[in-house]
Amino acid sequence: MQHYLLPFLLITLIMLPGCAVKQGTPSDTVVKEVESTTPVTASITEVLKANDHLPIAERVALYRKLRKEQPEAYNFSNQDELTMYGYNLLWGDNTAEAIEVFKLMVAEFPNTANNYDSLGEAYLAAGDEEKSLANYQKALEMDPDNFAAEDVVYRLQNPGYIPETDKEKFAKVYSIAEYRADLDQLAARLLKVHPNALKFISAEDFHSLIEEKKALVTEQMTYAEFRWHCAEVIASVNCAHTSMGRFRLESDMLPTPLRFPIQTRLIDGQLFVLDPMSNEGLVAIKDEILSINGVPVEDLLKDIYRRIPSQGYIETTKRHEFNFWGTGMIAYALNFPKTYEVTVKGKESSITLKPAETVRNHFGNPAIKGCGEPLCYEVMEDGKSAVLTIQSFNFYAWNNLDVYESFMDETFRKITAGGIEHLIIDLRYNGGGSSESSIYLLRHLMKQPFTYYSRAESEGKREKATGEYVQQPFDTTYQGKLYFLIDGIGNSTTGHFMSLAKKWKLGTIVGEELGSNQFCSAGQTVCRLSNSKVLYYVANNTHVSTATSLPDETGILPDHYVSQSIDDYLDKVDTVLEFAIGLTRE
Repeated sequence: MQHYLLPFLLITLIMLPGCAVKQGTPSDTVVKEVESTTPVTASITEVLKANDHLPIAERVALYRKLRKEQPEAYNFSNQDELTMYGYNLLWGDNTAEAIEVFKLMVAEFPNTANNYDSLGEAYLAAGDEEKSLANYQKALEMDPDNFAAEDVVYRLQNPGYIPETDKEKFAKVYSIAEYRADLDQLAARLLKVHPNALKFISAEDFHSLIEEKKALVTEQMTYAEFRWHCAEVIASVNCAHTSMGRFRLESDMLPTPLRFPIQTRLIDGQLFVLDPMSNEGLVAIKDEILSINGVPVEDLLKDIYRRIPSQGYIETTKRHEFNFWGTGMIAYALNFPKTYEVTVKGKESSITLKPAETVRNHFGNPAIKGCGEPLCYEVMEDGKSAVLTIQSFNFYAWNNLDVYESFMDETFRKITAGGIEHLIIDLRYNGGGSSESSIYLLRHLMKQPFTYYSRAESEGKREKATGEYVQQPFDTTYQGKLYFLIDGIGNSTTGHFMSLAKKWKLGTIVGEELGSNQFCSAGQTVCRLSNSKVLYYVANNTHVSTATSLPDETGILPDHYVSQSIDDYLDKVDTVLEFAIGLTRE
């Protein structure tokens, strides 16, 4: 599987809104039909999912029957959706069924290299190396850039081969020529794959950055240093869907003694100590760090921020990412010093810190309680206010969209029955997901028909996406007052959703600048540099909501900017939620 990643992606699938379901047909087959007034083709994957109780041979036969008898009624040209249906089976340990789905795809779409790649992966999972090798070789023959297939072919042909890990490569040095060739390849690939690579940076500035990086290459440059330079190039296109996989790999490969040995939190430009770790007695919780190894915190952050991908010119995302990965990012920015010296506000002399002994990245916010699930609903003590928490829109037609829809339907029945007058929708930490889930929620909130997308463009697209058609609100849409909680982590589909909430003035927005907006370069193509083997991910399509009057450079802005102080953070006070609750009482 060469071109799919789930976290933080916008994969546009075709779903069937308001479809009728016929049951009791021959062999207990469930068939979804399109209402005559709906111009959207039905999802063939929804049909297959509805018939998961049937043997896979009967599902494949049903696909072929419907394709022959009703070719215009279903979205047979959408390979992505059928691919994900097959992978859902594979990831669910239904390997034999996945093989049959991928065999179907190879038969129906023999000119698509990715289908042979997927079939090869399924055969490999089943332990059939001979058939796996044959399909991976076919995929590589059709697509010589498919490095994943290339790697599998090499491993299958060379039993016992163990590839070098990134951790083992941390201090490895490549030649100047290899590094520079990789930088040229990186530039060319970004410009070729990304449909909006030069939207937020000029061609002149982009190419100047590449030449600047090539000039910095030395005979001593390590793999880790090179990755840090590549990160700046990738982040320069200002796209949240284009990255090196966030910072996880860089963090994992970093030796513990080289890390910055204090856990910190950045709040409103001030860097506070959260946990002294091995330096208790030298620094204290809530101390403000002013400089590290002689570099002012402000300058250090500017250097780090240039390496953190975000949408447009949004900095809230960068702050959150720094707070997650700060102990590692500081080490990379300072080129892995063996010792760290800090100056602390209110202290006359600098402090030399003890080396780090443990790895401790800091995710989440202890003040934001949640319920441990991506979807939660809770009525507040007054009985007239409630909080609907949506930490993810990652619900897809090929997997679990029905779970999401059932939850929303049941929740809004409870809201209506309970006479809820104030509904707080908490979208903090929501990294995005499917447009279908976003649209479904809007249909519970909107009071008039709406169109979700103004643009939905991807390579090979033949049919309109669901969001390009007019959407009808449900008959019982919410009638009370709405409040939306947002943060810089809100990405992708969350930006589309909030842009329409902003456009249609659905409610009051509380928090900080959202990490996304109406404009989204979405999807991802996985790429790899030829010499250093650095992996990176490039957006490959464009999806824009109908809130086109909003600026593309900034995230959705709140009506009330509310941030958490260091004291509230340490005391676990959810400042944003409490502010919204205060608004419901006014």
